[in-house]
Amino acid sequence: MKRRFIALGILLMTFSFVDVNAQILSDKAMGALGKGVSGFTFSDADAAALAKQAIDEMDANNPVAGPADGYTIRLNRVFAKHATTDGVTLNYKVYLVKDINAFACADGSVRVFAGLMDIMDDNQLLAVIGHEIGHVVNHDSRDAVKAAYKKEALLDAASSQSGKIETITKSQLGVLGSAMIDSKHSRKQESQADTFSYDFMKKNGYDVNAVESAFRILQNLSQGAESSFITKMMSSHPDSGKRADDAKKRATKDGLYKEYVQQKIVNTAPVVPAAKTATKTTAKKATTKKK
Repeated sequence: MKRRFIALGILLMTFSFVDVNAQILSDKAMGALGKGVSGFTFSDADAAALAKQAIDEMDANNPVAGPADGYTIRLNRVFAKHATTDGVTLNYKVYLVKDINAFACADGSVRVFAGLMDIMDDNQLLAVIGHEIGHVVNHDSRDAVKAAYKKEALLDAASSQSGKIETITKSQLGVLGSAMIDSKHSRKQESQADTFSYDFMKKNGYDVNAVESAFRILQNLSQGAESSFITKMMSSHPDSGKRADDAKKRATKDGLYKEYVQQKIVNTAPVVPAAKTATKTTAKKATTKKK
């Protein structure tokens, strides 16, 4: 069954569960519903367990680039060396959709949209992914899942008090997804993730000016044909222009600032030359004339 993927925009944690089948969640994860009405304790393990269920469902219902796809090859080349960062083990995939977006989950899943990879070069892409890693490392992703889960618990308090829910229905899953979508990162969390991205680029020897450049791209988009969508999409984030200015100030303070020039963007798989077919040569036999 196909489902509509809800893109909330770049640098925004996205969860969408529309028209999906009912599924079984772990006792540990679903047990948090029972705790939601009184006190609501929610550990990193709880968040990771729920996020894992969420991302598995999303991967199953969205176009994921295969291992031989050009987008996957590029992301592997750019990001594979950072699959373990600040003690967090990350897994990453590309969604073959035109939306300009990337998001991270509490279980370390990072998903990048093809639309983003079409407009940002390797350094700019790393700046965006660095931001998403920041949300995971700073526990923002855990807190977003916690807020969404708590909201679902309160909406379904009667059943959650039993503490025995193992199967979440299609309807409940939709409500949970909506609650998670409403749980956006705060502007403070976004700013801290921006700082993490800059530090990530600097620590790993990348051009820190790509951070400013990535935000300039968003700023330009907000002034173009898609301005109304971009403005709504980025409403939970600090102004893109301000974020670019902040990155520029950091680079200037560090003595690293220079105007960034976007590099070539290649999202196609390398062409493997066809094997050459050996040509058979017929040796001419020398003939001698009889006298």
